[in-house]
Amino acid sequence: MVEARVAQLTGVHAVSALGRGADAQLAGVLAGVPAFGPVHRFDTAARRVTVAATLPEVGTLADELAAGIDAACRAAGLDRAERAGCVLLLAVHGGPAPGTGPSPAVLADHLATRCGLSGRNRVYTSACVSASTAVADAAAQITHGAVERVVVAAGYLVEPDQFALFDAGRALAVDGAVRPFSVGRRGLLLGDGVAAVVLESSAARRRGAEPLATVAGWGRAGDAFHPCQPEPGGSGLARAVDGALRRAGLPPQAVGYVNANATGTAQSDAAEAAALRRALGEQATHVPVSSTKSVHGHALEASGLLEFVITALALRHGHLPVNAGWLAPDEDCPLNVVTDRPHRTDATHALTLNAAFGGANTALLVGVA
Repeated sequence: MVEARVAQLTGVHAVSALGRGADAQLAGVLAGVPAFGPVHRFDTAARRVTVAATLPEVGTLADELAAGIDAACRAAGLDRAERAGCVLLLAVHGGPAPGTGPSPAVLADHLATRCGLSGRNRVYTSACVSASTAVADAAAQITHGAVERVVVAAGYLVEPDQFALFDAGRALAVDGAVRPFSVGRRGLLLGDGVAAVVLESSAARRRGAEPLATVAGWGRAGDAFHPCQPEPGGSGLARAVDGALRRAGLPPQAVGYVNANATGTAQSDAAEAAALRRALGEQATHVPVSSTKSVHGHALEASGLLEFVITALALRHGHLPVNAGWLAPDEDCPLNVVTDRPHRTDATHALTLNAAFGGANTALLVGVA
């Protein structure tokens, strides 16, 4: 009998303004206390908004990523020999400002050498779906038998250029709070995020590894509706969800939680609610939904991996994060939003969703191990 191949999560590490380590992320999102505060890393005097979710002390992005990859590999029980030949998929910003650091491809090579990974590297610079696309590709490579083990890493540290762009575009919340799906939401806020995970085939158990979760399914779709605005009916994101469920061979009723992309912006949150109704049908009115961006902020290219880690840990521990910043229901977002306290759950599957400018959409279906 041929053993079914499935991508299993065996090692994790994550850093955000909630703290350092995967446990700090879970504790932070369950506490539901937003980590936003004044930015001291650079001058914000000329900006409309002056807050973000930043760590008080942080190294360079390269150092933070290297430390994260090492920590995830140690958590997975990988020694140097087992890292050899391992593929690195890296999600970062598409290009640094002059003089700020190496190109993404050079950074990936540097990290692989530094951390003892000698497989082929691949870089993802597709904005806010970069990391989730990398996870989907890792899962595809593993389930198709192309590789046995992949390290996915992603990082974004709040810096002046992207901060200025989002502020100038009036995308940042002037009231200093992210309020996904809520009436009165004013926009997003940026946040630090660095994460690394080890994904392996089902052969991981044979070396004694204890999986934390599985990537049960994944879906990707584009709608190309507008450079910045989402398709109002959520068609692209709905197709991504459909793809994840179809790949897993599961019905909408199997989804027990959704960690939404919801950034707290008026159009994108409404479009995502429409996408969930379109993809899940009646289940969309029952399944608990929250966006952990309301606590740790939007980590841009790293957001998909940070939220994947949080979703996997929440599912494993049976507690669903609060949607912070909530004021009142919005008729354009008729969802079962987790607003008061973390919900206990015995769900076996959860979705984590991401969307990017240009109409790119991803859905990862996380399963209990």
